[in-house]
Amino acid sequence: MHTSTGGGHDALSKRRAQFAGPSGIKGLIQNSRIFLLAVFASLGGFVYGYNQGMFGQVLNMSAFKATVNPESIKNTTTRGLLTAILELGAWVGVLINGYNADKFGRKMATQIGVGVFIVGVIVQACAKNVDYIYGGRFVTGLGVGILSMIVPLYNAELAPAEIRGSLVSLQQLAICTGIMISYWIGYGTNYIGGTGASQSNAAWLVPICIQILPALILGIGILWLPQSPRWLVSNDQEDQALKVLADIRRAPQDSEVVQLEFLEIKAQHMFEVDRSRAKFPQYQSGTLKDNFLLGLHDYASLFTNKSLRKRVFVAVFTMVFQQWSGINAILYYAAFIFQYLGLTGNTTSLLASGVGGILLMLATIPAVLYIDQFGRKPVLIAGAIGMGISHIIVAGLYGAYGPTWTGKAAAGWVAVVFVWIYEINFGYSWGPGAWVLVAEVFPLGVRAKGISIGASSNWLNNFAIGQATPAMVKHMTYGTFIFFGIVCFLAAAFIYFMVPETKGLTLEEMDEVFGDEAGNAADDRARLDRIYTQLGLMDGGDHPMNSEKAAAADVMVTGGYKNTTFN
Repeated sequence: MHTSTGGGHDALSKRRAQFAGPSGIKGLIQNSRIFLLAVFASLGGFVYGYNQGMFGQVLNMSAFKATVNPESIKNTTTRGLLTAILELGAWVGVLINGYNADKFGRKMATQIGVGVFIVGVIVQACAKNVDYIYGGRFVTGLGVGILSMIVPLYNAELAPAEIRGSLVSLQQLAICTGIMISYWIGYGTNYIGGTGASQSNAAWLVPICIQILPALILGIGILWLPQSPRWLVSNDQEDQALKVLADIRRAPQDSEVVQLEFLEIKAQHMFEVDRSRAKFPQYQSGTLKDNFLLGLHDYASLFTNKSLRKRVFVAVFTMVFQQWSGINAILYYAAFIFQYLGLTGNTTSLLASGVGGILLMLATIPAVLYIDQFGRKPVLIAGAIGMGISHIIVAGLYGAYGPTWTGKAAAGWVAVVFVWIYEINFGYSWGPGAWVLVAEVFPLGVRAKGISIGASSNWLNNFAIGQATPAMVKHMTYGTFIFFGIVCFLAAAFIYFMVPETKGLTLEEMDEVFGDEAGNAADDRARLDRIYTQLGLMDGGDHPMNSEKAAAADVMVTGGYKNTTFN
């Protein structure tokens, strides 16, 4: 999928290839420092996943029902809104964070998300009626939304191209780990104080309050993590960006591998600043008002620029298909769904949920190790087909033996097994793969804003799923699984026909994959070529920092670009 525009670009591509390291396990070992940084940052995904898996079980606990009004929980609309209101809050939070991540940096945006999240958890823990849960989950959702987009953004910007998919996939592994742990904590606390009317409030308070701990660890520990070098360059802190790049790549600042990456990041920033000056000369004063107006134009460009609009289309519909594949319908309401599939008793259905959580987590590990070797498209297509087949089989079993499943316990368990197979297929494919695509397709200047749009699609559809699933399962019964199965097959077609392969490309090379050469004006192409030449990136062999053109470009940047911040 990578295209070339001439000899200079061919030489640059060869230079990139010269320093490309291995992917998979070898790549993670070779880049162990970046790997560990990404693992810690992925605590944001763990917090999100734990919350996601925990609440579906809490909804089924007698003590919780008694606290928030047992009659309201029986209503499918109320039960759906209690779950889905978190997604509504996350949708708002992720849109706000597109600006915050650019304005304050990836680290501070993470701390803001953690603080908001903890406030929401405290409100829920103090619940005296259902209104506390509504309010608390909405506020918690604001924090979850912030964390859900900042983790893949941060990991993608730290990662070298050859392991970017693996590092971004860590978020999904963390999410699945959180889901798995929440299932088993809920399974254990379900017995506190007995069952039924004798159940203690601790049964639901403990799993709700536990999530504060990993959030605090993330909020405090992020202080010691490096800032994103790409954010530093875009905020005119080039010396610090070069230092961070050298540190995480474990190479001297003047080494060619560090200089090449640094200059490509710098070239992208110079291009965006130069184009902004040409298009919006009236907003270059650096004032709060002008920066805000430039930010609005950045958002508008996501829909008016042909290349960016194509990326938004890919990001938004990738998340549409991820959510309507049915994963969160199963995760949120696993206990209820397994009861519909013939499993009796809270303990049995919670146990079935817990096994599914383990399988989902284990299935995500291959994606972390191999998504950069196999590519995004084959993994996503295979996963979608596997999920679709699993849904159809479950629907067939339900249609044949449900809804009572009397004397058909074996058939019920076969249906449960295929729900688990569905989760395995999601775990290695659409769980991590969707976030990888969304995190890597946007250029530096609008990356945070673009990811916020893609992630907002995730949460808006997540909200719709949470609201609709109880009624769908009640009224459509096995038709629910047929619907999700059809969506999965459509998802496979979407990836095959509409999404380019992005494995192994630098974040700066995405412009070519998404057709910027054909979509942008000729002066934009000339502007980028001129900047690449000035920085020595298209010389074909000379060390970039030994180029007089690179030095001249530094003078040019110092003379103007560094005095203005564009957010």
